[in-house]
Amino acid sequence: MTCLIIDDNAIARSVLKKLATQVQDLVVAGECTTAMEGYNYLQEHTVDFLLLDIEMPGMTGLELTRNLGNKKPVIVFTTSNKEYALEAFELNVADYLLKPVTAARFLCAIEKVRQWLGDKEAIKVTDDPFIFVRDSNIVRQLKLDEILYAEAMGDYVKLFTAHKFYAIHTTLKAVEERLSSLDFIRTHRSYLIALNKIDVIQDGALVVAGKSIPVADAYRKALNKRLNIL
Repeated sequence: MTCLIIDDNAIARSVLKKLATQVQDLVVAGECTTAMEGYNYLQEHTVDFLLLDIEMPGMTGLELTRNLGNKKPVIVFTTSNKEYALEAFELNVADYLLKPVTAARFLCAIEKVRQWLGDKEAIKVTDDPFIFVRDSNIVRQLKLDEILYAEAMGDYVKLFTAHKFYAIHTTLKAVEERLSSLDFIRTHRSYLIALNKIDVIQDGALVVAGKSIPVADAYRKALNKRLNIL
């Protein structure tokens, strides 16, 4: 695995690099002192994940993450401040490390990154109006327009169509990261829905093909914005 360290503090970068070099299959591809430097680096290079500080001059780590869009690497935030945790996880990051980072906590984050990278292989988005999904031991083509919603079920995500569902060994966060730019949106910790398949929104829930799907308060504002309700 390859990682890029982005932190304006030289001591923090040194600590992270020392921890990273002790992981046998982890390579530090580079170090950046500002978010903008990191942004420019990622325009020309590909890495598996970022060890990204939040509070930096000019552009914050949160702002960088938003600017990278859906093609961003897996993100592990590193910060001295707890107050950004909720906002950070809303950006679908793998982990949130509080400084000073211990070896045990660092290894925990690395294992989460491994899980995320594995999850990304379970669903592949193409430039065409379909995706390929690994269903059991078979890779199937699934048209995006057929997907009604996705539901998290333990270690699997079920992609529902009008006639059947496909069970994929992945996380809902991984599916959301791949489909959020394609008119799919999270409405609940367990549900991701296709916007054009919504029939009714009523009493804190929405209906898709006769299925009532809850809308959690944490996702309501983003949903209303995407729907452009008059």
